[in-house]
Amino acid sequence: MLKKRSAELPSPIQMCDALSRNVPKLPSGVKILLANCLAHGRRQFVDIADNFPSECRYVLEMLGQVYGHDAEARELGLTEDARLRLHQERSQPVMDMLHAWLEAQLNERKTEPNSGLGQAIRYLLRHWQPLTLFLRKAGAPLDGNIVERSLKRAILHRKNALFYRTLHGAQVGDLFMSLIHTCQLCGANSFDYLVELQRHAQELAACPTEWMPWNYRKTLARTIPHPDSAEL
Repeated sequence: MLKKRSAELPSPIQMCDALSRNVPKLPSGVKILLANCLAHGRRQFVDIADNFPSECRYVLEMLGQVYGHDAEARELGLTEDARLRLHQERSQPVMDMLHAWLEAQLNERKTEPNSGLGQAIRYLLRHWQPLTLFLRKAGAPLDGNIVERSLKRAILHRKNALFYRTLHGAQVGDLFMSLIHTCQLCGANSFDYLVELQRHAQELAACPTEWMPWNYRKTLARTIPHPDSAEL
C-alpha cells in the first residue's frame, strides 16, 4: 500500500502500540510518522493501580486532562489545525509536567526501576516521542482505540465466514465487510454507496480515489449535472 501511495501526499501517520514488529520495513523514499497509542501507556498504570495508588492516580489524572481536551475539541468540531493548537496550549504543559515527574521518579530513585511502577514509567519515557505526536502533528490521534474496536468486526466476520462455500466467496465477503464498516465510520449509507459504485463503474475504474466512502458524495455532486443546467 505504501509503495502504491501517491508521492504527492504527505507522510501518513501510523498509529500502533510500541511493539517493534508493528513498524514496517519501508521501501526507499517512503516515510511515515509513527504514533504510539497513549491508551496502551495509560493501561500500564491502570493494571498496577492497586499496588501504587497515589503514583498511578497522579499519572491517570494528568492523562485524563489530555483526554478531556481532546473530547472538547471533538465537541467543538475543531479542525485538525485548531485541535493541534488547543493541545499545544493546554495539553503540552500537562505532558511536560508529567514527563518531568516520570524522570524524577527514576533519577531521584523514588521508584525501583524493576518494580511494576518502574516498568510502567520506563515504557512511557522510552516511547515518549511517538506517544506525543498529537502535540506536533495536526490530525495525529491520541490512541488506536478506534482500530481496536474495528478489529471486533473482523472477529465477527471470521465467524460468519464459516458459512461461505468457496474461498472466492469469502474474499468477496471480506471486501464488503471492509466497505460497509468504512461507510459506517464515515457516516455514509453503505447500501447507497455500493449502488453508486455500480452505477459509476467506469468512473470508479478511472479514478478510484474519487469514489471512497468519505468523498463519493462530493464526486457525485460534480458528476451529476444540476437539473437547471440543461436549460442554460
